[in-house]
Amino acid sequence: MSDLQRTHTCGQLRKADAGSEVTLSGWVDTRRDHGGVIFIDLRDRYGKTQVVFNPEYNSEAHQQASSLRSEYVIAVKGKVAERPEGMVNPDLDTGEIELFVDELEILNTCETTPFEITADTDVSTELRLKYRFLDLRRPIMQKYLAFRHKICQVARQYFDENNFIEVETPFLTKSTPEGARDYLVPSRINRGQFYALPQSPQLFKQILMVSGLDRYFQIVKCFRDEDLRAQRQPEFTQLDLEMSFVREDDIITIVEGLMVDIFNKIMGKEISAPFPRLSYHDAMKLYGCDSPDLRFGMTIEDITDIAKKTEFKVFQKVAESGGQVRGINATGCAILSRKEIDELTTFVNQFGAKGLAWFKVDDGGLTSQISKFFTAEAQSEIKERFNAVPGDLLLFVADKESVVSQSLSQLRLNIGKTNGLINEEEFNFSWVVDFPLLELNEDLNRYDSLHHPFTSPHQDDLQILEERPLDVRARAYDIVLNGVELGGGSIRIHRPDIQKRIFKLLKIDEITAQKRFGFLLEALKYGAPPHGGIALGLDRMVTILLGLDDIREVIAFPKTQKATCLMVDAPSDVDEKQLKELGLSLRKPD
Repeated sequence: MSDLQRTHTCGQLRKADAGSEVTLSGWVDTRRDHGGVIFIDLRDRYGKTQVVFNPEYNSEAHQQASSLRSEYVIAVKGKVAERPEGMVNPDLDTGEIELFVDELEILNTCETTPFEITADTDVSTELRLKYRFLDLRRPIMQKYLAFRHKICQVARQYFDENNFIEVETPFLTKSTPEGARDYLVPSRINRGQFYALPQSPQLFKQILMVSGLDRYFQIVKCFRDEDLRAQRQPEFTQLDLEMSFVREDDIITIVEGLMVDIFNKIMGKEISAPFPRLSYHDAMKLYGCDSPDLRFGMTIEDITDIAKKTEFKVFQKVAESGGQVRGINATGCAILSRKEIDELTTFVNQFGAKGLAWFKVDDGGLTSQISKFFTAEAQSEIKERFNAVPGDLLLFVADKESVVSQSLSQLRLNIGKTNGLINEEEFNFSWVVDFPLLELNEDLNRYDSLHHPFTSPHQDDLQILEERPLDVRARAYDIVLNGVELGGGSIRIHRPDIQKRIFKLLKIDEITAQKRFGFLLEALKYGAPPHGGIALGLDRMVTILLGLDDIREVIAFPKTQKATCLMVDAPSDVDEKQLKELGLSLRKPD
């Protein structure tokens, strides 16, 4: 145990502390030698303080300090002094003072680090993840984690003030394979049987409503064994909540209040609620996706009706065969060269589009290689539909609906970013509501739930549930921030007869339903109240609010895109004894 016990942090001392005797502990951030005097910036989580080893002040401490190197852990005792005039450092909260050292204790040395412990470390992500214990020493990373902590604290306080109870739900639970694959955990006691790590607390929180808890929340880890993309992790954190005796508006209002609270208390910004709402139909029609970025315009317009009347065979053929011809107005982009437009064509190719038709708008009308196939009347209609003026560039995709929507949605974002149409300082919330309850899985010739099988159908659509299932609306809602789905929820099915009808539509027979969800069906028989909820992605939220691109920056110990932890080398082999205890044996892959 050190003889020198910390009295202050490295971010705490101010001009008013001059003359005080204090003890600081931390890491050597930088070392400078000037005229025989050694200056050290001592760093801890709270900040930095300049400490001075002057041989005229204390020769013994100065001699000891000659051995100090970056990232040594030290404790220093000395007297706080005001910095000389002209030597104040405005970049540090402690920049008006320095500490003259009387006593130094080296608590630990440090080998040469694989990268510098600075904010702008320019090394590979893999190296940072392997040495995450060093990466997390960087002040910027500690700032990110502290920001995340504050959001959790504000959320907990907000939910408590609104009569929610925080309840922990099990991590070792039952596998109910719907959607992504489960992470399975073999049971030693019950040989041949497995637990699953939960993809969400969905069923448990519904059962808590049946139990009469009325309002529940949890900041909870969830697990999905899926192919990872840039913003996905195999384990992730949700702000999860559920409420009884509510409708959609009640849950939406609670979530909006939470966001207003977070922005006010943490971001220092005022945002207004209620947030705008779009139906799923309008979101797909105007933006080509169900998570639109509303920070800029450039909505998608449909000209399929005009395309049928033109002589341009590509448009005509698609329009007459049930496809769509839709486009966007890239305002002011008529200056783009043919090469740049060809690059946009290559861009939409990756989303299935076979090509990209275009018109440049000038004083004479629409100019393009395909202009000759469009009458003056058709060109006038197109200009009017897009509110096009000279200098604009109209871009079109003709194909089946799914290809057109995805291509134009991504093209809109691409042009918005590259042409500076998006205000990166803006935070734009919206809700997307009235999703379809089901979608057709053509590969398996069945219906799938667009959200999950426990989402309630719209009351007015129950009568067409079996006859026109694809027309049934779900009582579901997603919250979107800057074009990213921040969370999704729904009013749940609370009647067992309706739940059974949904299972039947999904081709989940009674035996399978009983095996997977029997406990829920049983609970619904015993006076389940109307209820609903939502889950918000905490990792995504923190990433967006900090203006970052990589979700791994806000998770203390994230996985790679191969779902590995480079620091602890997980997953890893286990020995034969452990496998034998579990009744497992491994076979080599074919």
